[in-house]
Amino acid sequence: MLNFANTNVGKVRKMNQDYYYISEDGLLNILADGMGGYAGGEIASKLATISAVDYIEKHFNKNKDYEKEEILEIIKNAMEYANIEVFHKAKAQEELEQMGTTLEICLIYKDRAFIGHIGDSRIYRIRKGIMRKLTKDHSYVQTLVEDGTITKEEAEHHPKKNMLMKALGCEERVSADIMVKGFLKDDIILICSDGLTNMVPEERIHSIIEDDLEGATHKLINEANENGGLDNITLIIINNN
Repeated sequence: MLNFANTNVGKVRKMNQDYYYISEDGLLNILADGMGGYAGGEIASKLATISAVDYIEKHFNKNKDYEKEEILEIIKNAMEYANIEVFHKAKAQEELEQMGTTLEICLIYKDRAFIGHIGDSRIYRIRKGIMRKLTKDHSYVQTLVEDGTITKEEAEHHPKKNMLMKALGCEERVSADIMVKGFLKDDIILICSDGLTNMVPEERIHSIIEDDLEGATHKLINEANENGGLDNITLIIINNN
């Protein structure tokens, strides 16, 4: 397992409100993109990530044999625990009441990726030269695409592109997407915040990763910044080598 990660504040924002975590063995990878007022997003993304890590470390043992459903339940509970922690923190401090975050959890276990997802950060898998998005954006424009109001291409430049329909920590209960996907030898997983995907086209992201896996995180951040760097940029690449 090879893991590469990088984060950058971008060209416009004063503060980096993205946060990521990779476990020492590379099996647990988490990314969060916070939102909500001065410092609120930074607090939300870090708290959500640390809470999810804490829950999974207490309830998951990589040396134990699990059924698929058991791990999916751990991921679901980790998302719910992180949500409660962020929600209560926001309620306790008035200046944080608007805060929330996206949250991507990717736990690798026996050639499978167990995923928790909420918001518009994304997880992709590259297999045999094809890059496929595994997650669905919980955004307003995604609902417009799904009901046929706008095309996928129009969504890329829609003025309400950043409006989320779901985020972590905004409500007492959370309805995250939980899934399991195959993660075979030579597969690559990319986890990234929208600061990357809003600035660099998917085909270009794919091309850079395929051309230079080890240098891809730096190259993609540089390209996102060259294209405007309108948001914080964070990405994790996992290679099942």
